[in-house]
Amino acid sequence: MGTPGTPPEWAARLREKRKAKVGTVADMARRLKEAAGEQRGRLPSIDDLTRTIRGWERGDHYPSERYRLLYARALRTTEAELFDLAERPSVPVPALPLPSVAPDADLFERIARSVQQPSRVDQRTVDWLAICLAEHRKVEDTIGARPLLGIVRSQLGVVVELAQHARGSLADTVVDLAAQYAQFVAWMSLDVDDQAAALAWYDRAHDWALEIGDVNMATTTLSMKAHQAWSAGNARRCVRLADAARRHDGQVTPGVRGMAAQMAARGHALAGDARPARTLLDEAEALIRQAAEHADDEPVWMYFYDETWFRLQRGMTELQLGNWSKAIDLLTDGLSGLPESYKRDRAWYGSCLAKAHAEAGDAAAAVQVSLPIMADAVALNRHARKELIDVAALITNRRSPQGGLLEEALAAADRRNG
Repeated sequence: MGTPGTPPEWAARLREKRKAKVGTVADMARRLKEAAGEQRGRLPSIDDLTRTIRGWERGDHYPSERYRLLYARALRTTEAELFDLAERPSVPVPALPLPSVAPDADLFERIARSVQQPSRVDQRTVDWLAICLAEHRKVEDTIGARPLLGIVRSQLGVVVELAQHARGSLADTVVDLAAQYAQFVAWMSLDVDDQAAALAWYDRAHDWALEIGDVNMATTTLSMKAHQAWSAGNARRCVRLADAARRHDGQVTPGVRGMAAQMAARGHALAGDARPARTLLDEAEALIRQAAEHADDEPVWMYFYDETWFRLQRGMTELQLGNWSKAIDLLTDGLSGLPESYKRDRAWYGSCLAKAHAEAGDAAAAVQVSLPIMADAVALNRHARKELIDVAALITNRRSPQGGLLEEALAAADRRNG
């Protein structure tokens, strides 16, 4: 706070920003009204709001949550930039500061009310939580699981509490959202090598899916548990879980069925069974093409599943089967279509491509592929880092000087990552 006779820093900041970006106090009142959008009628008159703004700028009283959010929107900045951090209210649902999930003043109050009184949860709050989940999924593609896991787990806790109190038709909607959150938390838990948490959350997501009759989520969770088995090198469990996913009835969308088929293929490839692996890949490819023709019918969590992704999966499977040249072609083609923002996935498939080049005896190409993805592999994808360690060892064992270069680059990346 300021000294006697001096407004606090946040109040002086409001006055400074208003004069620099807006103009008069009356102009600021009109700007706040505009920022309120459809809720502008619930704000005081321009004259009353003008008097209130003058009081804020003197530091007579501190703006409520509603007005802090309106100020941030009107001045095109963030609440944290305008107001003292210590004096800000706690956020009702933890989330990254993404513009796409910033609620307006009315929605903020709805969310806060739902958190405080879960029995009063409404559709707008649930819709916002669904958007929040979708946006955090996209961010995870870029920054990886570790920075997000705690935040999303807290969001899941809120959704679970709401699911226990929701009534009527909204109840199934909230349980559906809880299943999606659990599936995402399981995926991130696996990414940070918390195997027990991953399995527990996949099981919980599967249970919630069965509770509301969501066969797509039930099938997806079985496929993802198959992926967990594949990651652990358990080919038999991978195949059995993927086959269980494939046995769901015709209500399952083609994309979700395609995921199950390719997971079964990867399990057979892990066991060295080339014929069933490639047969299942052909089946998965046909299903993915069907899914592409009706993309809007696929569940929202299948946003990443397309022909580019499948080419990469097929390339990874051919790598497992020892078909180096085919793996190189598929992985190179797939990476050319994978968005640059998918840093975690680019690190993984890039490491697979490096492995294919190394196995094919082209150490220079392996290093050339490895170096640009090294930092992201170390920071975002433990599987990619391990694959690059294996590539370096393979090249070194073949007495190529390129192996030492790769080992030094890995060590440097590890040091930078702490």
